[in-house]
Amino acid sequence: MPPEPPLRTGRLRVADGNELYYEAVGDPDGPAVLWLHGGPGSGAGTGHRRRIDPARQQAITFDQRGCGRSRPLVTERLDLLDENTTAAQIEDVEALRRHLGVDRWLVTGASWGSTLALAYAQAYPERVTGLALFAVVTTSTSEVEWVTEDMGRVFPEEWEVFAAAVDRAPGERVVDAYARALRDPDARVRARAAAAWGRWEDVHVSLGPGWRSDPRWHTSPSRDVLATLVTHYWSHSGFGGDEILGRMDRLHGVPGVLVHGRRDVSSPARTAWELHRAWPGSELVVLDEGHGGPESVAALERAIAALAR
Repeated sequence: MPPEPPLRTGRLRVADGNELYYEAVGDPDGPAVLWLHGGPGSGAGTGHRRRIDPARQQAITFDQRGCGRSRPLVTERLDLLDENTTAAQIEDVEALRRHLGVDRWLVTGASWGSTLALAYAQAYPERVTGLALFAVVTTSTSEVEWVTEDMGRVFPEEWEVFAAAVDRAPGERVVDAYARALRDPDARVRARAAAAWGRWEDVHVSLGPGWRSDPRWHTSPSRDVLATLVTHYWSHSGFGGDEILGRMDRLHGVPGVLVHGRRDVSSPARTAWELHRAWPGSELVVLDEGHGGPESVAALERAIAALAR
């Protein structure tokens, strides 16, 4: 494998006291490919650097507000959590585009990153040359209820432990109880909730071939940041996730590729299928994988090669 191209990094101050870490590799004058990470709260990683031709394209990513190398971490400033919304993150993406002097870019992402990519593209379609997404979700109410409630029909033993790990008020949804616990003034309550949430996350993505436990759920602060942001966003249905499917007309003329795993029990393929049907000109690729995997990444790379020109 050829060495990675030189890395360009920086920090961008945005609203509500947040400072975003960002990075770019490749030809700064070439077509831009933006990677939006999952979670919310997982951080960007390094995979995006290898998905482009650095001689003619540039890859850009950033750690979304409250996580990774951006500051402050959500666990350090819980008082800022209410300002951490999809609308705010859309404006963060747009602020980064302007800061880097990018006119238009191909937007890519996985899982939560696909939700943010779709929401951003619907808000700023004129700034998007295309979308390439895998493990596709819109973070709708029905998707959240599936992964936090209905999934108990698939993993009944594990769900019972998961649901009992936090105190719930009468009639309170599991996800709302976790979101509340992860804002509790008592650090011990937050730590117990984060650990239990992480165990459930490991369970519901475990059906894919070659699955391994995600180390981010076993160490702090990554575990606590992830659990806090995921439950915050899921308890609010992604702050607009229910509207994404009905707004696909805004992507008329924007090409896209949707890659999804048939064995993805945590986010069944129905969402990707419905988006594809509502999005003329999109391509749907269904693979024999779970919630992402090497075949999904390879399909994403093929989509980037085709779309980032």
